[in-house]
Amino acid sequence: MYLFKLDATDSTNSYLRQLSKNKELGKWTVVTADYQTQGRGQKGAVWHSDKGKNLICSILLKLDDFDAADQFMLNCAVSVGIHHYLKRYNLPKLRIKWPNDIMSVSKKLGGILIENTLISNKINQCIIGIGININQDKFPNDLPMAVSIKQLTQNNTPRDIFLQDLLNSIQNTFELIFENKYEELWSRYESSLYRKDKAHMFENSKGDQFMGIIRGVTKQGALLIEKEDTSIDAFNFKEVSYL
Repeated sequence: MYLFKLDATDSTNSYLRQLSKNKELGKWTVVTADYQTQGRGQKGAVWHSDKGKNLICSILLKLDDFDAADQFMLNCAVSVGIHHYLKRYNLPKLRIKWPNDIMSVSKKLGGILIENTLISNKINQCIIGIGININQDKFPNDLPMAVSIKQLTQNNTPRDIFLQDLLNSIQNTFELIFENKYEELWSRYESSLYRKDKAHMFENSKGDQFMGIIRGVTKQGALLIEKEDTSIDAFNFKEVSYL
């Protein structure tokens, strides 16, 4: 695995994408930064992180003949790998919020942004952006749902050791993909779902609000929500949001 450490960049995903155009990279390449000026999350959200406090990194993974139809398995591998590693910190109510946020005590501990490169119906590489709140003491008022490991444990965590151990966990989880053990990977993701089998308010893409119960996810990544009439609908990314 190749590792590039930066003081600052606009976005580790963007930096790694440009690097891959100018340089022949290995199967696994990682870029990490103390600070990024244009960090991105899902749905175009800005990822806030105090300089030198948290983990900001991107992983470029080269794939061989990976079907685009199975791309949700990439999401599962990253999410499960992170979730598995964080268990060692004994964080309360550690869960994966669909599609790929990491939660503890119903607050956001980390997020993932995966950008795939496709050729025809195959993914030949993906760039996996990861942000984990590690040592930040407090967050801006407009981020009331953010939380860090330090806030939860009262301890500082060495970021270099955290990064290496986290990458090892993610690589180990990706072995399930390389060994075609998709069923096991999907099952581990689903069993860690945030608010699974609990009533919650949602809003669909039309702005309609409804009460529902998360029953699981499909292998294509759609969220299965049981409505009050006991019917179960499958929602793709951006078709439904939590309230």
